[in-house]
Amino acid sequence: QVQLVESGGGLVQPGGSLRLSCVASGNIASINVMGWYRQAPGKQRELVATIVNGGRANYADSVQDRFAISRDNAKSTVYLQMSSLIPEDTAVYYCLCNLQQWGHSNSQNYWGPGTQVTVSS
Repeated sequence: QVQLVESGGGLVQPGGSLRLSCVASGNIASINVMGWYRQAPGKQRELVATIVNGGRANYADSVQDRFAISRDNAKSTVYLQMSSLIPEDTAVYYCLCNLQQWGHSNSQNYWGPGTQVTVSS
């Protein structure tokens, strides 16, 4: 009863920018943490950025100063503004939400299906 859908991925040249969005929908009472992870071919999935309900964000060292995460609680949406993109940013980007459903006392992690980001000339 909970779905996460990412959008905004695509092909971009080095130095370009993209803005990813992730919308959570369904039986959601509250969202605690939202974040972005990525997985490049042949590599493990890695954290990109997370943001808590109060707005405090954490970033991987590789993207700090280039990426910015934000969230719109009213829309149950998290964004990832990516700038100064480099080929090493090429990966499938996955949205993560830790949320509580109506009628549930606990929170769980939910993942989106992923969106492809390709940085290439």
